[in-house]
Amino acid sequence: MLSKNKIKFFNSLKLRKFRIKHNLFLAEGEKLVFNLLQSEIKPKFILTTSKELIPTEKYYNFEIFEVNNSDIHKISQLKTPPSIIGVFEIPDYKINFAEIENSLSIFCDDIQNPGNLGTIIRTADWFGIKTVFCSENTVDVYNPKTIQATMGSIASVKIHYINKTNFFSSLNKNISVYGTFLEGENIYNTELTANGLIVIGNEGQGISEEIVPFITKKLFIPSYNIKQKSAESLNASIAAAVVCAEFKRQK
Repeated sequence: MLSKNKIKFFNSLKLRKFRIKHNLFLAEGEKLVFNLLQSEIKPKFILTTSKELIPTEKYYNFEIFEVNNSDIHKISQLKTPPSIIGVFEIPDYKINFAEIENSLSIFCDDIQNPGNLGTIIRTADWFGIKTVFCSENTVDVYNPKTIQATMGSIASVKIHYINKTNFFSSLNKNISVYGTFLEGENIYNTELTANGLIVIGNEGQGISEEIVPFITKKLFIPSYNIKQKSAESLNASIAAAVVCAEFKRQK
């Protein structure tokens, strides 16, 4: 059974200020925790209803608390509390500009919805994109809702939070930077490069004005609902998936 102080500590990690203070984040569920245990992200604590769920060779890496369902329920944010919760160190990845030049990356421009950001990361992982950059005003990727929405892909994709003006000013001028706009060129009629940076704009405002000058190719995702008025725009995470799919289809 966990002490009240331990439960209070683990629950505090649901708030960004305490995640920053302790440099830790929560992950819930077997699939998510096991994916993280196999990654370079370092575990700190594991809470589980059965130690048998944890591979014995990994015991030395972290402290394990065998707890009852009541304790898990007091910490979990899921409707059905899982059998395992992990507490992991927030990684400090270094930006490698050479990798940006030689691969496809995503930039999230002030994405606000935790689910959207998590789904974009999951989408990036699906299409083999290993780096996602986030503006300083993008929702915290270590928000439990975001972590859950990645469905384990947070273990495979490196996330960087950066000052967007400084970042884009530092990019090699030869890097292709793509963004979606209503006045853009039909993505299905546009030749796309194998490498580059895909900018995903804010859910309501789109791509911010300070980034627009750095966009080298404006893309448009056409609607095929021609018989009646269609939706005004796509969800940010859906747009990301469509763009990533077309990049990979062409290459």
